[in-house]
Amino acid sequence: MERNSSLWKNLIDEHPVCTIWKQEAEGAIYHLASILFVVGFMGGSGFFGLLYVFSLLGLGFLCSAIWAWVDVCAADIFSWNFILFVICFMRFVHIAYQVRSITFAREFQLLYSSLFQPLGTSLPDFRTIAMSSEVVTLEKEHCYAMQGKTSIDKLSLLVSGRIRVTVDGEFLHYIFPFQFLDSPEWDSLKPTEEGIFQVTLTAETDCRYVSWRRKKLYLLLAQHRYISRLFSVLIGSDIADKLYALNDRVYIGKRYHYDIRLPNFYQMSSPEMSRSTLTEHLQNSRRHCDK
Repeated sequence: MERNSSLWKNLIDEHPVCTIWKQEAEGAIYHLASILFVVGFMGGSGFFGLLYVFSLLGLGFLCSAIWAWVDVCAADIFSWNFILFVICFMRFVHIAYQVRSITFAREFQLLYSSLFQPLGTSLPDFRTIAMSSEVVTLEKEHCYAMQGKTSIDKLSLLVSGRIRVTVDGEFLHYIFPFQFLDSPEWDSLKPTEEGIFQVTLTAETDCRYVSWRRKKLYLLLAQHRYISRLFSVLIGSDIADKLYALNDRVYIGKRYHYDIRLPNFYQMSSPEMSRSTLTEHLQNSRRHCDK
C-alpha cells in the first residue's frame, strides 16, 4: 500500500511540471502524421470503409516512424510506430484481397447494389446468400406457378421483368423487380409443412429471377442468424407491399375505398357476401372508430 502511494506521489506530486516549453515546432512529417490520424479515424464501416481507415492509419504510423527516426532519434518510438504500420499494411492487403476475390454475375451485382447493400449487408454475407441460390430465366407468358398444381418448394426474388398474379383467372397485382415472387406462400408454411400455390404467376415479359430451394434456404437461415433476420425483414416488407397493392383494388360501393387495417377483412372479402352487406359493415366500422 505504501509502495503504491509513493509511486502515485512520484508520478503526480514530485513529477517535474513543464515550465519551459519548446519554442520551435516539430517538423512537417509529425504534423502530416497527425492529420492522417484525424482523417483516418473518420472512416466508415464495411469493406471500403476498412480500406479507407487502415490505409490512412498505416500512412500515419509510417510518418510517425520516420519522424521518430529522423527528428527524435528514439528507437522505442520508432519501433512501436513501425510495428503498427506493418499491422495496418497487412490488414489492408488482406481486406483488398477479399474484396477483389468476391465477384458476382450481373444479376447478383444488380441485386446487391439495389436491395442488400442499402441494408448494410457485407459482401461476404451476400456471397453466402448468393452461393445458395441460382439464376433462372422465365420466358414471356410462361408460368412460374399454377394455382392448385405447383408445390411450394422454393423462394424466388425477381431481378428483371414483370410477373402477373391471378386467382381463378382474375387479376390481383403485379410483381416488379426486387420483389419476391412467393413471399406469402413462404411465410404461410412452417419448415416441416408442404403446400400448393393458391394463385397463378405468369411472366408478362421475359424475366430473370434468383431462386433458393426451400430446404437449402432453411438450412442457411439456421446457420446464420444475421441472414435469417435479414430475410425476415425483406419478406415481411414484401408481404406488406403486396397487401397494400391488393388494398388499392378493393372498393365497396361507389365512394368507399376499403382499408385492409379494418377488422374482418378476409371475411368481408369473401364472394358469398353481398356488396350492400360489405358497405353496411364498413359504415359501422367507421362509426365505431369515430366514437
